[in-house]
Amino acid sequence: MKIAIIGTGFVADYYMTTLVNHPQLVLGGVYDRDPARLKQFADYYKVAAYSDFDAILADKDVGIVVNLTTPENHYSLSKRALEAGKHVYCEKPLAMRYEEAAELVALADRLNLVIASAPANALSDAHKLVAKSLDDIGKPRLVYAQMEDGPVFRANWQGWRSVSGAKWPGLHEFEIGSTLEHAGYALSWLVSLFGPVENLIAFSTLTFPEKGPGTDAIIMAPDFSVGCLQFRSGTIARLTCGLAAPRDRSLTVLGDKGTLTVVDLWDHRSAVYLEAAAGGRSLPTKLADLMEVRLKRFLPWKPLPGRKLAYDRSAKRAKLPAYPSQIDFAGGIAAQAAAIEQGTPLFSSGKVALHITELALALNNAGSLPQPCKMRSTF
Repeated sequence: MKIAIIGTGFVADYYMTTLVNHPQLVLGGVYDRDPARLKQFADYYKVAAYSDFDAILADKDVGIVVNLTTPENHYSLSKRALEAGKHVYCEKPLAMRYEEAAELVALADRLNLVIASAPANALSDAHKLVAKSLDDIGKPRLVYAQMEDGPVFRANWQGWRSVSGAKWPGLHEFEIGSTLEHAGYALSWLVSLFGPVENLIAFSTLTFPEKGPGTDAIIMAPDFSVGCLQFRSGTIARLTCGLAAPRDRSLTVLGDKGTLTVVDLWDHRSAVYLEAAAGGRSLPTKLADLMEVRLKRFLPWKPLPGRKLAYDRSAKRAKLPAYPSQIDFAGGIAAQAAAIEQGTPLFSSGKVALHITELALALNNAGSLPQPCKMRSTF
């Protein structure tokens, strides 16, 4: 499957790093509206550069257009690609408005094309391990999902660069907001494990309007959101997203028979712990609890509950970006290409992509619409 990338910013390096995991994908070339950045990227990776977006659309051999542009451009460029007969893999969110995202999904369906959306972390080895272990904890009742990225605005983010030299787009990230940038990493796990969401109650706000030099002239998006999600399956989840609290990208699933804990949703092979209710608490946990009683104070660090689950050591290890983004970004494109070639459904496409987009938009926009939200999309 021949693919073409539009947008060679910071995230594009993650895709290039992980493209080597999927030799069945052939990169025809890349394009960016910034000529200097395009040359820098193409020279670094020694790949062809298209003269413009129209050249990508005119390339009859390109099967999938990978849209890595800024979120406000996702809708218009993805629509043009679909109208040109190309399948589309789009970074999150599909669009900045639900109606536009729904239009893209309907257009792809009408043209018999596949539109899929990042993120690809729900295709990780960690996700497979959790999905396989869900029966061990009985019916999932309650889920805590965290997408806290730490106070990045207090770091030297102006100096951050990708491996090919792209600047981290801090100002634009603050304008778009941590929820639209990060909620999808948790939502993709949640909907793939527990099905569609029926109702959502959310709150979002801007908690830190001052984010350093150069940020006073931009309109900030919410940098904190929290939502309670009621799934059709009966599971309840609480999801938080933010840019101030200590970094925490964990997932905890509490069931009738036990608990599953995922340390980091951004880690392809994150540590996963299983604690069975019938077996009682693990010895390290009991000792930590006893120590707290003896010391009469809360311990700042305690062992994770249960036993650490083992991965298949014979499985081939994927090449991943450096910490903290240890995700097989190109894996989503590979899954899409395989589904297209085999004529099989792709879970992360169409209605599911729209559902995740609607959830992220509802969480992000809850500051101006603080009320229960009954989902319009489902799958």
